[in-house]
This record gives sequence, structure tokens and C-alpha cells, in this order.
Amino acid sequence: MTRQIQLAAFMNAGPMGTTGWRHPDADPGFLKASYYRKAARILEEACFDLAFIPDALSVPRSLGNSYRPAVEWGSGTPRLDPLVALGVMAGVTEHLGLAATISTGYNEPFNVARALATFDHLTDGRAGWNIVTSFQDAEAQNYGQPRLPPRDDRYARAEEVVEAATRLWDSWEDDTLIQDKESGHFGHPEKVHSVDFEGKYVRTQGPLSVPRPPQGYPLLIQAGASPRGRDFAARWADVIFSSNESLDSAVAFYSDIKSRAAAFGRDPDQVKILCAATVVVGETDEAAQAKHAAFAELVHPLAGLSRLAYHVNVDLTKYDLDGPLPSLEEVGVQGHYEEVVEFARRTNKTVREIGRWYGARTEGDMVGSPGTIADNMELWVERGAADGFMVQATHLPGAFEEFAALVVPELQRRGLHKTSYSGSTARENLGLKRPERGEWKNRALPRNGGEA
Repeated sequence: MTRQIQLAAFMNAGPMGTTGWRHPDADPGFLKASYYRKAARILEEACFDLAFIPDALSVPRSLGNSYRPAVEWGSGTPRLDPLVALGVMAGVTEHLGLAATISTGYNEPFNVARALATFDHLTDGRAGWNIVTSFQDAEAQNYGQPRLPPRDDRYARAEEVVEAATRLWDSWEDDTLIQDKESGHFGHPEKVHSVDFEGKYVRTQGPLSVPRPPQGYPLLIQAGASPRGRDFAARWADVIFSSNESLDSAVAFYSDIKSRAAAFGRDPDQVKILCAATVVVGETDEAAQAKHAAFAELVHPLAGLSRLAYHVNVDLTKYDLDGPLPSLEEVGVQGHYEEVVEFARRTNKTVREIGRWYGARTEGDMVGSPGTIADNMELWVERGAADGFMVQATHLPGAFEEFAALVVPELQRRGLHKTSYSGSTARENLGLKRPERGEWKNRALPRNGGEA
């Protein structure tokens, strides 16, 4: 049997990327509900498994601690609340998974667990949580901290927030509710349990005020690339979003994550790895290359550089713009930056050139005709680099419309992508099992020298 490819869509609750808003076909209406409804309908008609919205809790400051790139060039802002945008998308779809980015650094587990349990119920089991620790000092400063805590502290807090959230979801047994109108018996009180979680960073008593979600736990998503992040993702995540600058590095990442998951006692097939793929498709390879070249011409080099600076929490203009990209020990998204440095060295690009490239980068070598893109996707899956792809739009809604019209039929013709949904929840459509109550015990780290 042909192995099918999982497809997720990466889209902002705001303008796309650094330059997507400048694309001639870009819809400027990202502050309107119709913008998100249209994208959702396109994705569901193309049988995407998931829509994924990233987030950050600040207006980015970069290039000399200035708001100029964010506001004048539209680099990384505005960003609407992803869960609200996804709620709009939920109203016009029935099958599409809907994943919101929520920071463990600046949210309490009860709030996260309650919001996502509610969303999972109201979407009939389609909610997902992209777990991030936040990566910018500007985010910390919006929540009363002078700077981000050290990476290890951020991950330690994330461990506690995720463990507490999963325990809160488990605080109601699946068959608690009866709602027998004749007897007046609403539910079994003995099947609702306190949590009494007490960690170093967070505490919560529980139980949650929402019954156990349809999926058990909403879909858990992570993009950890540092060694600590990979361990965290391999233990907790159902879906891992990776960003790789070459097929070889993607194969190495895939193998490493699957091995770590197995070492933690998990079935590696229950951890889906989706590689970033910025697709530019044309009727021919030449047409697609011309489209991408025209898009790249719209990128201001400093706008692209500010986007990279935003991701790594470092002002890169303090380095020689015509010199090589420096290796840095402490950056916001460590694994991602290492990939960019590796690419810069391999292609001998300067800091300035990396800025233009980063503003129009196409991850996964996905520029070409429908056949070329399908060939590349098939190659990455066959080589053991991915279980599927996080398709990143250069602009909305046109990039998704073109992918749905040109690439999806080619994948379906090859038997690589479904023609209809077979499951009723996001987990089922991704081939993932529903967690049993108490599954958190198999994933959480021991605390205070004892059991989790």
C-alpha cells in the first residue's frame, strides 16, 4: 500500500511572513472573519489534516531595538489571538484540525486546559495545542519580566504546565456525565477528581470545570530543535513541526526524534513529524521559478533580517552585514538558527544576503510544477525525513488555492493523499490513538526525586 502523506497548513492570524502582504494576490483583510473562513474552506476541501497558527506575545523589536521593521515593513506583526481566529474557521468546517500556539511561559495550566477542552468539545475533537516556551525578551517584558528566563528554566516550567494541563483533562472520567432528566441524576461525583498539582513554577488544585475532551487530550504539537527541546517533544508531542535546510538534515532529525520517542517508551509511529514546506507552484518548473523570483524581489533585505532577528532574539545588524553570519551560543530558537548558519556557510552568503533569502525562503525545495513538488514530497517521505508537511503559505489565500488546485490532485492521483476524511477527530485523521486517562504518567518527568 502507498504510504499517505499528512498535510498541515501553516498560516498566521495576521499578514503572512515578511513580505506576503505585498504579493499582488494577497488579501489585505486579515482583520476580517471572512479572511479566515475562506482559508478554512480551501483547506477542508483539499482534505488537509490540520490548520496551524503560530503566535508571539509582543510586537517584535529588532534592528537596533526598533519597532520600525515590524510596523513599516510588516515583519512579524500584527498577530491576532489564534484561538479566536480558529474559532471562526471552526464554524465553516467539520473535519479540519485546528491548532493554536499557546505559551507555557505566560499562561497558567488551568486557563490553557479549560480553553482547549472547551474548544475540543465545541469542534467535536479537532483542537490542537502548539506548545511554545516563548523566545523573545519583548514577550517577557509584556508580562512584567525584564527578560526571558534561561532556556532550561523555560523548559522546566513548560514541563510543569503541560503535565498539569494533562492531569486537569484527566480530572473527569470519560463516563462521568449521565444527564438523566427523569431521575434528576446529572453525573457521578465520584468520577471527578482533584489534581492537587504543586510544582516549582505552577500550582493548581483542580478539578477542571470542563469534562474530559473528546480527544482525551487535544492534539499536542511541538517544534523543539535543541537537545532539551527534542527530548521534550519526543515525550509529549503527537505532532512535531520541523524546519530543515536540507534533506540530509531532515533525515537526521527524523531518525533522532523517532529514536528518542522509542527510548521514552512511546510507539514512534504515534509521533508524526511534519517538515516545513514553503510551496510555490506553477504549471511548469520554469513558471514556478519565475513566480518565486518575482516574490523575492519584493523582499527588503533588512526586513528579512529583522524577521530572522525576531526568531533568534538577537539584533543581527550589530554584525558586519557584508560578513558571514556568526555562530551564537544563546539564541531564541536555537536549532532553527543552527540550520540557517549551516545554509549560510554552505552557500557562502553574507548577513545581508541571508536577510533577503530569509524573507523569501522556500523550505523543503518545493518550487516547481505539481509533478516536481509531488516528487519532492514523495522523496522526503521515502527517505525517512517526514511523515508529512507543514505547508507554509507565501500569501493568503492564493498560495493555498494554488496548492489545492494543482498539487493536491497530483498527490491524490499517486495515492499519497486522501480524497476524503476517514476519522471524526484530528487524532483519528492523523492516525493517532486517543490517550487513556493517566497517560501523562508515561510522559512526565519525575519531580522532586520521586514519581511524576
